Amino acid sequence: MSLRIAIARLWHEGNSFTPVATRLAHFQQREWLAGEASAGFYRGTHTEIGAAIDFFAGNRALTPIFLRCAAAGPGGPVEEADLQAVMREIVDGVRSAQPDALYLSLHGALIGTRTLRADLELIRAARAALGTKPLAVSFDLHANLDPAIAGIADIVVGYKTHPHIDMYETGLKTLALLERALRGEIGPVVAIAKAGAILPSFNMRTVEGPMGEIEALAAARTSGGVLDVSPFGGFAYGDTPCAGAAVAVTADRDRARAQVVAAELAREMHARRERFIVRLPKPDEAMRALRRGAKPIAMLEPSDNPLSGGVGDTTGLFRAAAEAKNLRAVFAFFWDPELVAGCEPGKRMHVQLGGRLAAAWGPPVALEMEVERVTDGRFRNAGPMERGLEVNLGRTAVLRSGALRVIVTTSCQAPNDPEYFRLHGIDVGAVDLVCAKAKNHFRAAFGAAFEPIVEVDTPGPAAADLGALPFRHLPPGLL
Repeated sequence: MSLRIAIARLWHEGNSFTPVATRLAHFQQREWLAGEASAGFYRGTHTEIGAAIDFFAGNRALTPIFLRCAAAGPGGPVEEADLQAVMREIVDGVRSAQPDALYLSLHGALIGTRTLRADLELIRAARAALGTKPLAVSFDLHANLDPAIAGIADIVVGYKTHPHIDMYETGLKTLALLERALRGEIGPVVAIAKAGAILPSFNMRTVEGPMGEIEALAAARTSGGVLDVSPFGGFAYGDTPCAGAAVAVTADRDRARAQVVAAELAREMHARRERFIVRLPKPDEAMRALRRGAKPIAMLEPSDNPLSGGVGDTTGLFRAAAEAKNLRAVFAFFWDPELVAGCEPGKRMHVQLGGRLAAAWGPPVALEMEVERVTDGRFRNAGPMERGLEVNLGRTAVLRSGALRVIVTTSCQAPNDPEYFRLHGIDVGAVDLVCAKAKNHFRAAFGAAFEPIVEVDTPGPAAADLGALPFRHLPPGLL
């Protein structure tokens, strides 16, 4: 008799300081699938659910039941009514399907406009609907993990790479452990230890530095009865009672051992907390220091990075780029649906770029520009991050003023994939400077294409100075 595993996904990273709430339409635009449609959408993608498609294709003794699979790009808190509706659909699906096991693909930094521990609430409700059957959960490396999850989930696995190029591997491992638990080969238990610190992610790449060291320690402790060790850097812009770095350990029947390993790694993260803090130059300072070599230069504006909850609207870096002379430059991007709607190829326009949403993040920049290109905003990621996933930016436009080109989009999504630039007719190897509202994930595809890659400090919803943000819900002593 085939064993039935239900799969559901609710993936969103909530920035508490972004003025634009995330709505149901944002999920529907990016990932909004259920049932047989899930296989067609996710097959061939380097994602958790892409891994699930392949896992079940190779194991005919298991039957997948695809419940609601929803994901939206990072942004403001999810409008409460929309959040509750999606969670209710997932839980009702679990109750109706009565599966033998459940896999939840979550981010771990999901928040609503009122619900600050949304991942925990969903896991708790799913457990009530599932009963005592095995429950596995995968999380993003930037999850703000609530320790209470350890008493509810049987298996917790997180991404081990930043940039996140192991989403597929994470899904595959989670499902493999879930199958072993379902067959009685293991009796998994979870321990979670908080590190007692909020860690900015500027210096959180896993190929080097403090997070690379932590991941190496975690890998060394994953053996025998310790099935998985997942350090979580946390998401610094989520203002919740469970904010901050953590470590989750899944072990075979030995919770005491899991707790020891989790606590040890959490102490190691806390001891390195100062090394995660960086000083970034201001845009004009970085521009003055530019020295073009054999490769073009990339300048990143992490304070408005959409994958940190940015809104594609701050003007600190753009102002410096617009004032730079004798540079073939590309600026990616501004989010301005109204501006894009009025663009047609060849049209000359007086435009106001940026500064729509918050005066504190910089006033608009006025320019005379010509519309060079208009697209439908659709492409498929080349990867390595989220390889194969369909992307819909909505209608987009490329505006030109002299040697400066600016990409303007209808939806707010990070320019982290080569196909983003190819869609807009831009060869990044043929320009002097690419300015992007991006952060570490940009390096997954472009690390070898630019030299140097410089991050700059500007005002925005994901600014480097956490002490300047109006936190209200953090446990004391984290900052």
